[in-house]
Amino acid sequence: MEIKKRSPWAWIPTLYFAQGIPYVVAMTVAVIMYKRLGISNTEIALYTSWLYLPWVIKPFWSPFVDLVKTKRWWIVTMQTLVGAGLAAVAFLIPASFYFQATLAILWLIAFSSATHDIAADGFYMLALNSGEQAYFVGIRSTFYRFATIFGQGLLIMLAGFLESSTGLEPIEFQVKADPSIVSTELVAEKDMLVNLDGEMIIQAFPEALNIKVGTISLDSLESIKSYVHNLNVQNGFEKEIKNLGGDIKTNDESWWTVNVSEPLKKSLQTAFGVKTETEQLSGNAGIVAFKINKCPKEGDEVVLNVTFKDGDKDISLVSADRLVFTSENWDKPAYAAFAHDYKLQKEANAEFEGLSGNIPLAWSITFFILAGLFIAFFLYHRFILPYPSADKSSTHTSARFIMAEFIDTFVSFFKKPGIGIALCFMLLYRLGEAMLVKMSSPFLLDAREIGGMGLTTGEVGLVYGTVGVICLTLGGILGGLVVSKRGLKFWIWPMALCITLPHLAYLFLTFVENPNFITINIAVAIEQFGYGFGFTAYMLYLILVSEGEHKTAHYALCTGFMALGMMLPGMIAGWLQEAIGYQNFFIFVMICAIPTLAVIPFLKIPKEFGRK
Repeated sequence: MEIKKRSPWAWIPTLYFAQGIPYVVAMTVAVIMYKRLGISNTEIALYTSWLYLPWVIKPFWSPFVDLVKTKRWWIVTMQTLVGAGLAAVAFLIPASFYFQATLAILWLIAFSSATHDIAADGFYMLALNSGEQAYFVGIRSTFYRFATIFGQGLLIMLAGFLESSTGLEPIEFQVKADPSIVSTELVAEKDMLVNLDGEMIIQAFPEALNIKVGTISLDSLESIKSYVHNLNVQNGFEKEIKNLGGDIKTNDESWWTVNVSEPLKKSLQTAFGVKTETEQLSGNAGIVAFKINKCPKEGDEVVLNVTFKDGDKDISLVSADRLVFTSENWDKPAYAAFAHDYKLQKEANAEFEGLSGNIPLAWSITFFILAGLFIAFFLYHRFILPYPSADKSSTHTSARFIMAEFIDTFVSFFKKPGIGIALCFMLLYRLGEAMLVKMSSPFLLDAREIGGMGLTTGEVGLVYGTVGVICLTLGGILGGLVVSKRGLKFWIWPMALCITLPHLAYLFLTFVENPNFITINIAVAIEQFGYGFGFTAYMLYLILVSEGEHKTAHYALCTGFMALGMMLPGMIAGWLQEAIGYQNFFIFVMICAIPTLAVIPFLKIPKEFGRK
């Protein structure tokens, strides 16, 4: 019997906000943190991709959560473990072995979070009737998405603020593109005279870089970038990156690259009409040098992060956004390359900023804040979560019984009527979204010269943290309301169209020449509203498929397939975008809507399901 009736509004928003935080930490925050700490892209992609695995394989231990203890017990216990894990990451970031140690803790956080997901979703179905489940499905998905926005927006902005406020005085310098300039020159090292008096500072040479307006081949730009990179590697300012330039080849290409990856890439480029690098044009480029005036202490690092600050976004940084000064290279110059958009024909000015904060300290503070937040979640849910009468542990918990129930759970799931079509729906419904979500932020951040929107990190956080949140909330809440009135069967087609067709907004941006910030916000608003509204149908269908005995374990199986449907397309999204460019990539995303819509006519949905 339920001890005390509580309004679902008291616990559903906080429960699903807490559910989303560890996921976004593992998938997004950790990637940005390791990037800021100097880990290579290859290592980041390889090791952080494995953090996705617990959400894919969580169905394998979901029967144990279903049988041992109550869902309520699992929720508060896992929130405690996640909080402790986040605190451990914060302690380990300043250590010399931080990469291996924090990865190990993030693995534990990921498994704890996946277990929390199983318990929370099961608790949701046990504590609410079917009408309440339909009504609140939009609310829960919205607050889960809030957690994503919090992690990708506010949390990253906080870490960035801490980085910029814990180091040397920021430096500012100008980059100007002008048709009247005769040539673009590099300052000679002998002319780079730094001010040795006062506090430690970094200076730029020249303080105002002038670039002659004109075009060069993209292959020539790659040569300039390679020249800058090689100088920085030689003096220890950057780590070596293989395959940086267009003509740089490795002699140990794998069988997969030779026989599958490269031929497929060339076929896609031919199909989409993508020009080769030597046929493409870039705007002219110039180089800025940086020198520090004092030697850092032995073992210390001064990390300079170069970012766009203000002015014309037709001018962008194209090489070396992170430079590391040490006691061994402090007396040598580091370099960064800048270029203007190849379509530029008039004068343009941009202001750039160099920040050199204490990055480990900034990220330690960020993770301590996250740990405190999770301790607060644990304390709140310890007293606020209701006690549904159906939420109880099994009285038979022997190893043999658990194994038998485990096998029975899996067999009964795959024996459900129409399970084949259901699995196709789970894997294909978010196919386009899975591709888009991996590339949406890079698209907004990348320079316009290579097809992006050229926004700053703060601007991207602002887009998703304000307009995105409002439209996502409206879409999610409206989705839950309308389904509770007419049922899922009535709304499945409109919602499927809403989760696919709004991707056109990103494709539209690639066709608009120099879209302004308001236009970009409108495009993101359309996509986020469509996602919030359309995702409601997906969550309700998972609930429908999981109904019956072992509903918690079956729902976990459904979400495992959901995670697989996001992981596999997302893994190739970056490779595909680099092969065919942003515009063709978004065309491909629209093509991915076809499988999503093709499977819907075959779904068997009771007419009254989801109605309040």
